[in-house]
Amino acid sequence: MRLAVFTPLPPAPTGIADYSQALLPHLAAHARVDVFVDDGYEPHGFGDAHPIRIRNKAEYRPEEFDETLFQFGNNQFHVYVYDQALKTRGILLMHEYNMHYLVSDATIVRTGWDDYLREVAYEGGEQALAHARRAQLGEVGLDHHQLPMNRRILESGKAAIVHGSFMSRRLDEADTEIPIFQIPHGAWIPRVHREKYRSELGISEDTPLIGVFGFLKPYKRIREALLAMQWVVRSHPLARMILVGEEHPELPVRRMIEELGLGNHVRVLGYAPIEEFVEYIGACDICLNLRYPTVGETSGTLLRALGLGKAVIVSDIGSFTDLPDSICLKAPVDNSEVDFIVEYINLLIERPEIRAVIGERAREYVAKECSWDRVGKLFADRIRDIHSGLRPKESSTQQSSISPPVNGGAMTAKAVLDSWFSADGTDLAAHILSFCQDEAAVGYVKTHLTRLTRTLKITPPGGPQDAVLEMGAYLHITPALKSVLGYGTVRGCYLGPSGETNRRTTTSSTGESFECDIDLFDAEKDQYPYQDGSFATVLCCELLEHLYEDPMHLMSEVNRILAVGGHVVLTTPNICSLRATGAALLGYHPGLFHQYIAPDANGNVDPRHAREYAPRDLQELMEAAGFDVVRMETGPYGEENAGDHGWVANLLERFDLPDQLRDDCLYVVGCKTGPIRSRYPIALYAHG
Repeated sequence: MRLAVFTPLPPAPTGIADYSQALLPHLAAHARVDVFVDDGYEPHGFGDAHPIRIRNKAEYRPEEFDETLFQFGNNQFHVYVYDQALKTRGILLMHEYNMHYLVSDATIVRTGWDDYLREVAYEGGEQALAHARRAQLGEVGLDHHQLPMNRRILESGKAAIVHGSFMSRRLDEADTEIPIFQIPHGAWIPRVHREKYRSELGISEDTPLIGVFGFLKPYKRIREALLAMQWVVRSHPLARMILVGEEHPELPVRRMIEELGLGNHVRVLGYAPIEEFVEYIGACDICLNLRYPTVGETSGTLLRALGLGKAVIVSDIGSFTDLPDSICLKAPVDNSEVDFIVEYINLLIERPEIRAVIGERAREYVAKECSWDRVGKLFADRIRDIHSGLRPKESSTQQSSISPPVNGGAMTAKAVLDSWFSADGTDLAAHILSFCQDEAAVGYVKTHLTRLTRTLKITPPGGPQDAVLEMGAYLHITPALKSVLGYGTVRGCYLGPSGETNRRTTTSSTGESFECDIDLFDAEKDQYPYQDGSFATVLCCELLEHLYEDPMHLMSEVNRILAVGGHVVLTTPNICSLRATGAALLGYHPGLFHQYIAPDANGNVDPRHAREYAPRDLQELMEAAGFDVVRMETGPYGEENAGDHGWVANLLERFDLPDQLRDDCLYVVGCKTGPIRSRYPIALYAHG
C-alpha cells in the first residue's frame, strides 16, 4: 500500500511532530510512506534504515497513493494539513477534538475575518456568528472552548482515527456519519540518566522532585499546581518542583512563584530540546499532567512519563478518564482539586512503595498496550480496513487491561488517597469520634484514628441489598458501614457464649442513631450463626492476632458465609515493620503488643496477642482460605506511634533488602473466588 501522510516533523515545535517521528518508521514497516511537510523549515530525516520519503506539500498528487492520512493538531503548524484535507477525502488522525485555534489561524491570521465568520456560521449558526462579530470588534474573546470548529474537517474525511474512548464518544456526539477507529497513542520507554540530571539540578537522591512539563499554558493548571506545592512544602520542606516548557505570555508564572513564597522550592527551566526534556522527566519522582478545560488531546508527555515508570497525577477529565485507575492518580477539576493534588503528592512522597507500584504498572501498561511496533501495525491494519470499506469492529475501541499484581504491593491506585474523607465527602474522623460515649472510648479512637479511617476507606461500599459483618465490633466504625458505605444490613459479633445475641444502640453527638445485633461465639472454635453466602463483606480487624489455636477456622467460616465475589477486610499488626525489625536488632521483642495482661479488679484478663503476622503469612492465609489478595498495604496505627526508624530503612537499602510493607499495621482485602484450598497450610501449621 502506498500511503501519503500530512504531518509536521521535527524541528517543528509541536508534540505531533515528535509523535510522527516515532510512529512513521513502524508504520513504514507495513506500507510505503511518503511524508508531506509545510514550507519554512528543513525537517529532520528518518535515517537510511527507513525508506520514508520526505516531500514538500506542493509535490502531493492524490492519484499516486492508495490512502492519505492527515494528522490534525489544534495549532498553526497544521494549517497546511487543514487546507489539503478540505480538498482531498482522506483519513483524519484527530489528536484533539477542538480545532478552533487551527481554524482561526487558517482564517483570521492568514486570510481575514470574513473567512472566519463564514466558518463560524457553518459550525454554530446565528448565535455563534453573533459572538464572533463581537469578537471582531474586540468586545469579547473568540469562543475557543465552546465552539470546536471541527464540523467542516469531519465532513471532509472518509474515516477518523482517535487515541481513546473519550474522543470516540465526542466524535459520535458530533452527529457525523464518519466511521471512527481507535488506536492507542504510542509510548516512549527511553533510557535516561537520572542521577546526572538530578546532580545538574543540585538535587540529592532523597529530595522529592515534582515535575510539570510542556508549554506552560493556563489550562494546564499551573496555578493549581503551585498552590498545591505551597501546601506540600509545609509538610515536606525539602520537596522541589521544576517547570519545563516554554512560558505563556498570559501566565506570569515567575511572579506567581514569588508571590506564593516558593522561590526556594520551584524552578522554571523554560523550553528544553526533546532529549533534555525527557531527561528531566526521568529525574523526577512525581509528574503532574493536568488539564482543564480539555479539547480531548492525548498527551505525549504523559505517555513518556508513564513509559519511564513515573507516578503521575492527572486530571479526571477528557482522555485521562480512559487510563486505567491502577497506573495513575486522578484529581477532580472541581473545588477540591488542589486538596486532592496536595494529598496525592504527600502520599507519594511519604509512601515510596506506592510510588513504585504505580510506576511499575504504568511502565507495564505502556509496554503492552502502546509500544510503537504494536501501534504501527494497528495503523497499517486499520488503514487497510478503511481502504476496503470495512466499518470499525467493536473490539477496536477496547484496550486490554493490566491485572493488578497479587503480591506485597497489591492495591488499588484509586483508593490510595490517605485522607480523612470518604468518597462522598463525609469527614470520617469526625463521624467515628461522634459515636464515642466516654473518655476511654475517645482515647482509644484517637490513638487508632488513622487505622479506623483507613479501614473504612479500603472497605468496598455496599447497597441496600447487601449485608456486612464486623467481627470484634466495638461500634467505633460500625455505624459508618451503614450511613457512609451504604450497606442495608449491618451485623456485629464478639467473643462470648455461643448462641447469645445482644442488641446494641448508640447515638452520635450529632443525633444520629444506630442499632446493631451483636452475636456472641468463639471465632476460632464455633460454627458461625449465619447462612452460607449471606454476606457481601466481612471485616476482621485487630482480631487475627488474638487467636491462639486455629486461624484457619476463622478464615474457613468467613469463606462459608461470604458470597462468591464477596470481600474480607483484615487488619493486624505487622511483625516485619521497621519498628519490629529495629527492636529485634537492638535486642528487644519485636511484637507491637507482646506483654502479658494483668487481671482487672474482678480477676478478668482480656485476650492478649497470641501471634503477630508477616505480610507473607497473610498472603498464605488468604490464598489457602480461597481468597485472592486484591489489596495489601501497611500504615501506622496512629501518628503518635509512627516513630523514626530511618536508620532501619537505610540498613535495608544498604543490603538491598525489601523496603515495602514496613509500617506497623497490615491492611489486606481479599476477594472470595471459591472454597478453601488448604485447611492447614504448611506455612502456618506444624504437621506432626
